[in-house]
Amino acid sequence: MDTAPLQLIAPKRYADDRGWFVETYNEAAFAQLGVTDPFVQDNHSLSRAAFTLRGLHFQRPPHAQVKLVRCIRGRIFDVAVDLRAQSPTFGHWIGVELSAEAGNQLYIPSGFAHGFVTLEPDCEVVYKCSDFYAPAYDAGIRWDDPEIGIDWPIPAGVGPQLSPKDRDLPRLRDLTSPFPYDGRPLSSLA
Repeated sequence: MDTAPLQLIAPKRYADDRGWFVETYNEAAFAQLGVTDPFVQDNHSLSRAAFTLRGLHFQRPPHAQVKLVRCIRGRIFDVAVDLRAQSPTFGHWIGVELSAEAGNQLYIPSGFAHGFVTLEPDCEVVYKCSDFYAPAYDAGIRWDDPEIGIDWPIPAGVGPQLSPKDRDLPRLRDLTSPFPYDGRPLSSLA
């Protein structure tokens, strides 16, 4: 199956008068979408303030990570940036709103930097990773790199809450990509 590198996945919710039930991950169902990565670690973050920005992060090979991201409380604007060498869409980005209410998820293969900004207070984000956190391979690029030009939905005059690490990440032009291009250009998530 030839799938786009990024996928927006909307698991089916089964609702009744008690609420709803959803399978957020089912290996067989995801394999039908072309997602066959083994997930070995789950991460969970809480961001207290609106407009907290985390990213743009990735891990270099041999510990590159595939991620399956969802927001379980609040709303976020989730972003992936193509870092695959020789990709015709190198440095291009896609952003999508993920919310607890909608229950949608973003599948991000390796070769992409990932980050998000919270759109309201007290957002919780969970994501599956295909490799363990490896600090020696941890890397990132600046969230506000003008070469990438992400249109973050942050109100004018509001500065995002950033960690010192994220504030000091290098620019895209300083990256020698360790990721090969797999022949699948970045396309919209429509």
